[in-house]
Amino acid sequence: MRSGTKVAIVGGVFVVVAGGIGYGAYNVISGVDGGNTGTRSTSAEVKTGPPSAEEIKNTADEFLAAWADGKDPELAATYTNNAAAAKDAVAGYSEQAHITDAVITPGKATGAKVPFTVEATVTYKGLSKPLSYASELTVVRGVTTGKPLVDWAPTVIHPKLTKNSSLMTGEAPTPPIKAVDRDGTELTAEKYPSLAPVLDQLRDKYGEKAGGESGVETWIQTDGESAGGGASGGDSAPRKTLLTLSKGKSGELTTTLDAKVQAAAEQAVKKFDEASVAAVRPSTGEIVAVANNRKDGFNAAMLGKQAPGSTMKIVTAAMLLEKGLVGADRPAECPKTVLYQGTSFHNLDNFDIQGGTFTQSFARSCNTAFIKLIDDTKDDHALPAEAREVFGLGLNWQTGVASADGSVPESDGGGAAAQYIGQGTVQMNVLNIASVTATTKDGTFRQPIIVPRDLDDRELAVAERQLPGSVGQQLRDMMRETASWGTGKAAMAGLGGDKGAKTGSAEVDGQATSNSWFTGFQDDLAVAASVESGGHGGDAAGPVVAAVLAAG
Repeated sequence: MRSGTKVAIVGGVFVVVAGGIGYGAYNVISGVDGGNTGTRSTSAEVKTGPPSAEEIKNTADEFLAAWADGKDPELAATYTNNAAAAKDAVAGYSEQAHITDAVITPGKATGAKVPFTVEATVTYKGLSKPLSYASELTVVRGVTTGKPLVDWAPTVIHPKLTKNSSLMTGEAPTPPIKAVDRDGTELTAEKYPSLAPVLDQLRDKYGEKAGGESGVETWIQTDGESAGGGASGGDSAPRKTLLTLSKGKSGELTTTLDAKVQAAAEQAVKKFDEASVAAVRPSTGEIVAVANNRKDGFNAAMLGKQAPGSTMKIVTAAMLLEKGLVGADRPAECPKTVLYQGTSFHNLDNFDIQGGTFTQSFARSCNTAFIKLIDDTKDDHALPAEAREVFGLGLNWQTGVASADGSVPESDGGGAAAQYIGQGTVQMNVLNIASVTATTKDGTFRQPIIVPRDLDDRELAVAERQLPGSVGQQLRDMMRETASWGTGKAAMAGLGGDKGAKTGSAEVDGQATSNSWFTGFQDDLAVAASVESGGHGGDAAGPVVAAVLAAG
């Protein structure tokens, strides 16, 4: 912090002032005595048990005051249980982020948690703007010393910090962008909140190519952290701009998104907590919309990894059709339960179909009809091969931003059987399932993209082979039947054109209600959605898909 600043405590607020109150006066007011709080034992006895209310208040007060002062990061760090990390973070607050004149106001403690607000100023090369935010800290008892200490976490300094990130202020590493949809309509995080993480990544990756000029900003710099934990393409987590001191000049970047469809997607996911949706053009692979309604702000539509339930039966059916083990109009057994290598599988509510066809089993989402055929394939690994070779899953997609491209690992026995119905080790997000539907509709896998390939000449994933014509036709017909009279009927009823669907309910360990999955196509648009703990596929995810299809 700048020379001459001091800290006073006025009505529970830590205020940095220029002169007037010496550090000795601060000691008297706060009760600091050589870095030890008045609540800390001076005897050899080590205290145990949770810290008292007084210890929590005093420890929080002393840490916040030392942090607000900014002149002695080492002192602030002594009030935490990780002095090395805390010292670096507090020092970086003024030295790297150029944040000064902090006014930190602690709130009422809830147990060991103490909320607080920060009102400060960011100053850099003659530019200055206020910065305000809220965070919290937790006081714990030191394991070896027994002293009450702030349980150190980067979020104490700022709620968006992680162990691999830091606050920075300076000339932005990349210029700002004006992202537009395919028709030139501007896409902003304010109007389309789900796009915030996508726009951040697009700026980081293509800001210089778009031709803008950098401004001065305060941001969260993330180092060595992969967005989404191992997403394809090796894209690092995007910078998070917290404050713009000077805007610079935006360069224009054209995306494949459609503002109208994106708006519909944003509205559709708002109806359900923890919902995600993605839309893809089968004829081109262009991503038309991607939206999420999640408390954590995670772009689950592109980076999520969950069991997709019976929407995976599209891939399973393709494999069985290719092997000649089933036909859309051929008889197919659908018993209430089936046992495979010691693992029992059943249909929802234990229904069965007497004398039905494979189309009926597909349209009503009969689990047993699929699983009982695994022995006939004579290959536990047939499904992973189909997923990779025809549907392009797991081929390191280069969408233009970080994305996870699906996983169907080789498995054996009951694990392989569970994969047939989208359970077990199968991991997908709604972009993956939308792509599966797009491949079914078009017959050829076209890797999803969110910016044109010629922007950076990245190498797109290419599947080994196309969906055989007769197989593709049967798959599309079965999806049409599902939308007409099967489990997708209610959700798809209001749509016209050439339409098809597949529902899915994915059971998750420790979760009382299954996740709702639904995918469908209408003409040249394929959409998939998921709603965590949403129940049956048609109940929650179905209406989300239908709303996006209607807009497209």
